Amino acid sequence: MLLVCTLSVIGVIFGVLASLCVALNAIFTKKTLPMVGDSIWRMTMYNNLNAVLLFLPLMLFTGELGTIPYSPNIVAPTFWLLMTLSGFFGFIMGYVTGWQIQATSALTHNISGTAKAAAQTVIAVGWWREVKPILWWLSNLVVLVGSAAYTWVQKRDMDKRFHENQGQETEKAEEIRKIKNSDENGIRLNGIHSAEQGLIKGKGINEESI
Repeated sequence: MLLVCTLSVIGVIFGVLASLCVALNAIFTKKTLPMVGDSIWRMTMYNNLNAVLLFLPLMLFTGELGTIPYSPNIVAPTFWLLMTLSGFFGFIMGYVTGWQIQATSALTHNISGTAKAAAQTVIAVGWWREVKPILWWLSNLVVLVGSAAYTWVQKRDMDKRFHENQGQETEKAEEIRKIKNSDENGIRLNGIHSAEQGLIKGKGINEESI
């Protein structure tokens, strides 16, 4: 009954839309990276420019442009210090996000981000000693166990590909060694043959002189 009373339909809708946008952002980041030469710096710059341009009409429609000049925080150094720090860390997060998507995949990025959020939530609840229902703990447990299972499967796949590549490199090294040995044997045989020809020619010259 408590779950039904506290469930917000609007909250669920916005939560699903937020998750959808996060997933689509990772997918489109992976697709558009080749268009910027696989440069994370360039991708981060474009994302920041898009954010600035998109926020301006939102600020206009919500009326924030008219209230900003009258805010007491607009001249407070602490406000601008915190804004600068948040912008810096936001830039770092955007760069690391693009880097992770480039190095792995959009799916891996989304799963790792979900696992990180669930782990941080559990740690925060334990730190502040909050009381949560059993379904809350069960949902976080499902996220963490599912993420761990995905990590385990990915590790097995990476180990398999690593051993396959290692075997191919060993075979290539063996082929190169055989070719090198055959070349050395050929050079050695050519040297012996040349020496024999030299001895024969020398013997013929000696016989003619006699």
